[in-house]
Amino acid sequence: MSAIPLNLTIEQGTDFEVTFTVRNRDNTPLNLLSYNVLSYLRKHYSSSVYKQFTVNFLDRVNGKISLSMPDNITSTLKEGRYVYDVVLISPNDKRTRVIQGMVIVSPGVVV
Repeated sequence: MSAIPLNLTIEQGTDFEVTFTVRNRDNTPLNLLSYNVLSYLRKHYSSSVYKQFTVNFLDRVNGKISLSMPDNITSTLKEGRYVYDVVLISPNDKRTRVIQGMVIVSPGVVV
């Protein structure tokens, strides 16, 4: 399974949330029972500094997850371009990157 490229925008100083449905190669939803998910935001791929997205399973059987970041975290992000990815960890500890992309942090007036 190759990572799907998907770019996002985070508005600085606001609550951020996005929902995904993870799918198998045949386009059916991936059953995420017993899976874990990690997702980080970094200024660039080699950066040691990161912010972790909160991952919620909205419907494990049908592959629905959400990534979120509260306003107190997005307000600390400097405007500009970042990178992120979403990695599934299977019950047998196999890691698969399913989504990746760029994030634009849009500056706010009220921060």
